[in-house]
Amino acid sequence: METSEILKRVRQIEIKTRGLSSNIFAGEYHSAFKGRGMAFSEVREYQYGDDIRDIEWNVTARFNKPYVKVFEEERELTVMLLIDVSGSLHFGTQKQMKKDMVTEIAATLAFSAIQNNDKIGVIFFSDHIEKFIPPKKGRKHILYIIRELLDFHAESKHTDVGQAVQYLTQALKRRCTAFVLSDFMDQKDFRQPLTIANRKHDVVAIQVYDRRIADLPNVGLMKVKDAETGAERFIDTSSADIRRAQAAWWRKKSDYLRDTFTRSNVDSVSVRTDQDYVGALMNLFAKRS
Repeated sequence: METSEILKRVRQIEIKTRGLSSNIFAGEYHSAFKGRGMAFSEVREYQYGDDIRDIEWNVTARFNKPYVKVFEEERELTVMLLIDVSGSLHFGTQKQMKKDMVTEIAATLAFSAIQNNDKIGVIFFSDHIEKFIPPKKGRKHILYIIRELLDFHAESKHTDVGQAVQYLTQALKRRCTAFVLSDFMDQKDFRQPLTIANRKHDVVAIQVYDRRIADLPNVGLMKVKDAETGAERFIDTSSADIRRAQAAWWRKKSDYLRDTFTRSNVDSVSVRTDQDYVGALMNLFAKRS
């Protein structure tokens, strides 16, 4: 993609996603993703019902009557986007490729974060860590992230979600909110590293998928290619048995992912490339509030 085309796409995505994060997600994002804890703000006189553990003894001794500490929630977060850049994301039969939807969702989350005065960083991953962008604040930083999302070229086409979340656990010392954006077409079991990562951080899984992976069209003989291995073969989509087998495989895969996220205590949402991701994110935010 040429530089002029990249800048044009960056501007288009900024206009769309910044508007969404300003008008739709602002309040929901703010309440759905909590800060690191409680910060001491001030002291006031003790009132009936206050927790005696909050008594500020030095001030109490000075004025000879009880005072308590007043706390306020620390609102600033560190947000990490774990972006799958493997070969399978370069697929789409409906409105757009999975990669394009991942880019839009990531940009929307990034602008939501910056409006909440949060730091935002990115881990691009395939079957290894392709690039790490440390978390920072500011519009300039976000536009840099969007440019990378649009024009990043991965070294590998394979996927290893487990390695990505394991890297997150090691690289980020302080607790963060981490969004894993992927189709989760991973042959390995990543439940254990995901569980470990979610104990230290607040991990949220966003699955992006295409309708045709679950619902093969009846178009006769079709040549298909595995985007990650390069293997090619022909399938006869006019066969009802073939279509049923594909649908059954997808149900099994979806059930496995739901079970993995449930057992890892990770909130998750699935978004189809021909559907509006706004509603899916709003439901996710509402569930967490």
